[in-house]
Amino acid sequence: MPSVNFHAADGSVETIEIEVGDSVMRGARDNMVEGIEADCGGVCACATCHIYIAPDWLERVGPAGADESEMLDCVNDPRPNSRLSCQIAMTDDLEGLTVFLPESQR
Repeated sequence: MPSVNFHAADGSVETIEIEVGDSVMRGARDNMVEGIEADCGGVCACATCHIYIAPDWLERVGPAGADESEMLDCVNDPRPNSRLSCQIAMTDDLEGLTVFLPESQR
């Protein structure tokens, strides 16, 4: 299974494995990663699974779609590398993905 490195705002790092095909959000929730609330359960309706993609991963992860971009307008501190983790499907190509969690989802 590919792994994802979650960097918290306090500097701590948690590395988890996520099944190919599952969303990064689902893997984070299944592994109880703090900072991913995912209130809507992964349907791109709440923006509480907001993450920042490490710059060197942006091209591989790809850009946000139209619905996701609209939801990202609602997050605290949106940045060019902001994504909703519910909209990123895990693939073998994302092995070692590095993401950063915002200080708050609200």
